[in-house]
Amino acid sequence: MDFRSSLEGAIRVGFDNYANFNGRAARRQYWFWVLFAVLVGLVAGLVDGIIGTGTVLGVIASLALLLPGLAYAARRMHDIGKSGWYVLVAVIPVLGWIYFIYLAVQPGEPQANAWGAAPAA
Repeated sequence: MDFRSSLEGAIRVGFDNYANFNGRAARRQYWFWVLFAVLVGLVAGLVDGIIGTGTVLGVIASLALLLPGLAYAARRMHDIGKSGWYVLVAVIPVLGWIYFIYLAVQPGEPQANAWGAAPAA
């Protein structure tokens, strides 16, 4: 699978499951969603700077991507066998972020777990 199709697939799944906190999300898919969200934020910030709107577009982009990002993160936690509530560990400054990133980079469970079958590779 090439980079472009992976990114497009992650974006499509993210918006198709906008507020779906059930199921599982593969590691690769999750990190492509994170890349997409970061790129959208950078572009929104750049456009804000060019047209002089302060942070209006950045805030709008962040709000638009907040719910699908949380849902994706919860499904990622499900893939490693953790509750989606583990996403809240990221609220803890620095150490929480480090622990969440550690969890998010772990390989998913290859077999079905309480949140469903393993996502397709």
